[in-house]
Amino acid sequence: MGFTIFEKLFRECTLDFQTAALLWGDHGQEALESAHVCMIIATATGTEILKNLVLPGIGSFTIIDGNPVTGEDVGNSLNLLMAVTEITYLLIFKQNRAQCATELLQELNNDVCGNFVEENPDKLLDNDPSFFCRFNVVIATQLPESTLLRLADVLWNYNIPLLICRTYGLIGYMRIVIKEHPIIESHPDNALDDLRLDNPFPELREHVQSYDLEHMEKKVGTDLANSSNNGQIPKNYKEKEAFREMIRQGILKNENGILEDEENFEEAIKNVNTAVIATKVPSCIEDIFSDDHCINLSQQTPSFWILARAVKEFVSKEGQGNLPVRGTIPDMIADSSKFISLQNIYRNKAKKDAEAVSSYAAKLLQSVGKVSSRKCSNSAFLRIVRCRSLSEEYGLNTSNKDEITSHMDNPDSEMVLYLMLRAVDRFFKHNGRYPGVYNYQVEDDIGKLKSCLNSFLQEYGLPVTVKDDYVHEFCRYGAAEPHTTAAFLGGAAAQEVVKIVTRQFVIFNNTYIYNGMSQTSATFKL
Repeated sequence: MGFTIFEKLFRECTLDFQTAALLWGDHGQEALESAHVCMIIATATGTEILKNLVLPGIGSFTIIDGNPVTGEDVGNSLNLLMAVTEITYLLIFKQNRAQCATELLQELNNDVCGNFVEENPDKLLDNDPSFFCRFNVVIATQLPESTLLRLADVLWNYNIPLLICRTYGLIGYMRIVIKEHPIIESHPDNALDDLRLDNPFPELREHVQSYDLEHMEKKVGTDLANSSNNGQIPKNYKEKEAFREMIRQGILKNENGILEDEENFEEAIKNVNTAVIATKVPSCIEDIFSDDHCINLSQQTPSFWILARAVKEFVSKEGQGNLPVRGTIPDMIADSSKFISLQNIYRNKAKKDAEAVSSYAAKLLQSVGKVSSRKCSNSAFLRIVRCRSLSEEYGLNTSNKDEITSHMDNPDSEMVLYLMLRAVDRFFKHNGRYPGVYNYQVEDDIGKLKSCLNSFLQEYGLPVTVKDDYVHEFCRYGAAEPHTTAAFLGGAAAQEVVKIVTRQFVIFNNTYIYNGMSQTSATFKL
């Protein structure tokens, strides 16, 4: 899995509001500033995640941790912002870790509100599970399996997104648990321009026809519908080459019969593959249109589905089977006045289409609620992500065995690390500690961990083999949380939190594994 510019920026400690706004816009920043994030356990991983949320301006955060500061905590992350005298004070008087981390994190950004709760998460789940309803996202770090399952069930029922993060030696693990996550602005990489050359809208056709092409010195077919290939856009290599040749015919020759240097013609020839494409509704958008949530609206229908239904109405009634015009065109070699004129044609059409969709949405919302005021001109970039619950993943009859076994053809796949993490959780359940926590236990724990791994594989009916090297390595890790791994995972996790809060960019679905030994990573749908 390759990360976007998010990760590079999150790993810098100078991410400010202006830089952030360039990534997710003003409305994204507003969503971020109004968000309240819960962090369970202020470990090195947890504090790194919050650091990368506090810097760009998350609205507020609450840390839940009933443990005092230990030497291990100071060595991992807290000492980065404290003097030796402060560290000694914390250790002697056993200050609460949540309080300490909150105070230090707030120093990074005074505009962020920090809170802390000196409580064990299990006690909160016992006494007041509704406590977690107040948050936009809950982040859990370094929690045992039993606590995670309880927390995940509560949040699943309350429809609160949960991000599970874990650093284990040189291994990083993340799991997003969310029923449904709509994305209004997915910002896809390498998106093709929405030019409608094969099916020009009336305003574009009228604009082109306003030029006296017959009396121009340099001309070329401008309406693909009336060009070669029987009015069809070129689809294969032969047809595209013929179309390129048609463009070349418009280039003037000098008195010696040599083609003149015409940059705009050369630009057109170069962009045939990306500009001359069929205008159609993407399959992922068709899936959204056919979703039950889009078809059957109710009082409880979220605004995303209202917007999706409004776009669907537009496509069928006004768009002639096409989505609203996006309204942007690429930079090109052209006369400035003509380029601006063409640009305005697309912008005005996009504005008109957006108003039409808003009109449909208003009619749909008479008894449903209020829809977002965001533009619909990027409707081709709507996405929906649905993750499985953690209880489904861990259930004997509902676990995704096919996904696991399909990746085990490679004995060094990141899936092996997932199996080892499940094994160490089983070790903790049986022994009340993780393997190799103390040096004198490493050798004895190797056999115990291997036994836990084998019983896990057998119980879930997984016909796979894990090399002994991984068992040895995980025992040597001793459940340590190295700051280097925690820092990397902190940047990656903060990226996903921002995606969830702003509903921009596509979150991974649903498990992410980072291998610090080989510097590789992978995502799985477990």
